Amino acid sequence: MKLSRRKFFTLAGASAAGTVLASPLEGLIARKANGQPVFGGGYGPLVKDPNGLLDLPAGFGYVTFSRTGELMNDGSSVPGAHDGMAAFPGPRNTVILVRNHELGTGSTGSKTQGPKPYDPIANGGTTTLVVGANRQLIKHFVSLSGTIRNCAGGPTPWGSWISCEENVSVPNGENGLLKRHGFNFEVSASATSPVEPVPLVAMGRFNHEAVAVDPKTGIVYQTEDTSNSLFYRFIPKVPGKLQQGGVLQALRIISRPGVDTSNARSNSLKFNVGEKFSVDWVTIEEPNPAEDTVRVEGRNKGAARFVRGEGIWYTEKNGKSEFYFVATSGGPDLSGGSDRGRGGGQVWRYIPADETVELFVESTSREELDMPDNIVVSPYGDLILCEDGGGENFLRGVTPQGKLYNFARNALNDSEFCGACFSPDGRTLFVNIQSPGITLAIWGPWTSKRG
Repeated sequence: MKLSRRKFFTLAGASAAGTVLASPLEGLIARKANGQPVFGGGYGPLVKDPNGLLDLPAGFGYVTFSRTGELMNDGSSVPGAHDGMAAFPGPRNTVILVRNHELGTGSTGSKTQGPKPYDPIANGGTTTLVVGANRQLIKHFVSLSGTIRNCAGGPTPWGSWISCEENVSVPNGENGLLKRHGFNFEVSASATSPVEPVPLVAMGRFNHEAVAVDPKTGIVYQTEDTSNSLFYRFIPKVPGKLQQGGVLQALRIISRPGVDTSNARSNSLKFNVGEKFSVDWVTIEEPNPAEDTVRVEGRNKGAARFVRGEGIWYTEKNGKSEFYFVATSGGPDLSGGSDRGRGGGQVWRYIPADETVELFVESTSREELDMPDNIVVSPYGDLILCEDGGGENFLRGVTPQGKLYNFARNALNDSEFCGACFSPDGRTLFVNIQSPGITLAIWGPWTSKRG
């Protein structure tokens, strides 16, 4: 679905003041009428948005802000391709959002324009938004520039955002690049101007997607977005001081070294939902190779392969750290053939204290889950998955029992959801529609399904 500029801003303007979809009582009646449990998995059927932007369950509302092309407080325009994002507590009950922009290279089109770019030819980076207690934008500005395809990343316990480059380009004499790419960069949430762009070389040079930090140990877990990606951990020399280096390792399933975890081929080893496997880690000796070979080294040492590792998020359960991470195209081929990489997606769970990994969710049809990307664990125990499928896209919820439900639908176009994160007080879910680039704040009866 293509929208004219006039149509887009008409819709965005209508929602900027806030849209609430029906009332909790109406939602209760609707759920009963559809034969759904009042306090079951999910928040009930989605209600059509009169503004044609975001369908939500009854009782939920949203506002939008910081749309592509708007003028920011630093005098530059909001870049496009909104992507990964995290929320941090700010002064005077504000929320600070640090947001990625998945932009490439070139001198035309949208660009993250900052005074201290890592590589002037590269258009990606981050913007920082300060949002008031009333969910209204106070200010926004560029906080990192000169990077390529800042897809996702992750928050740290020490108050920063790790922005990840999903690109391994190098200067070749023709592309105009001045620097090697494929690194992570750290952006302090408290920064009020662009940070000094320092590549975190020891964390590896590969097609980075997302990271999550274990606050108990300071270890950083990382995903990689390729068809033969690995799942990594970075053990810093000094927890919280990533620039000081450390050791990069890749996960190996002990009983199945080098295994393909996709469940796509009839002759491959299968993984059943809920089945735990013991793991260990192989060390990557060359984290910053000249070519894109980090995963090749890991695979040669028996590391497990995942199909397009993307979102990852940390949580704690029963005193143990847990990490949920996504294999966007994992699972059985849903196209009718038998090809790896055409699945509807998988969610895996890794528990460091037990050194186990298990398949937590696997799509059996694109109607229930179609290529999840970014992920967040809600304060209420569910996972929220951002879809990046081929048709209409949803925010899908997953209960602690692994049951899927629809939470929101992009009613504007077929662009992906990304950057889902909750405010520190748990009352607001922030999320992006990547194109044409809109940030939304969603609120509602989050605890109602639990009575």
